[in-house]
Amino acid sequence: MTNDRPVSGVSSLLPVVAAAMVDLEGRVLLQQRPEGKSLAGLWEFPGGKVEPGETPEAALIRELEEELGIAVPHACLAPAAFASAQLGDRHLVLLLYITRKWTGVPRALEATALRWVRPSEMHALPMPPADRPLIGLLDALI
Repeated sequence: MTNDRPVSGVSSLLPVVAAAMVDLEGRVLLQQRPEGKSLAGLWEFPGGKVEPGETPEAALIRELEEELGIAVPHACLAPAAFASAQLGDRHLVLLLYITRKWTGVPRALEATALRWVRPSEMHALPMPPADRPLIGLLDALI
């Protein structure tokens, strides 16, 4: 018999979206979290929180414009994977999309730095717990 009751201790879910932006060489863009934010210094996929009333795709398009100064058409976002991790008293659910097309040159508008890396190189970088499980999947997809 299975127990279908929710796990106690989780006050709320935190939906977050992120993009694996893939260039022509099969590299993925990562950004470094700035000082003063939680998990500062770690490398992550660009993206952010889904605001109330937003679809995940609309949130990701907004976040990529705010963080990188680029435009990504809705049709160019392909759902790829998700990850789940405890984050304090909240539970983060990370929805990862892959995109290979955008307009503009990514700039570190909110991050400390940007870096293009192959998925296999991500294992050596310090990354948030929710991002780590996605590395192997990206390596297989790209």
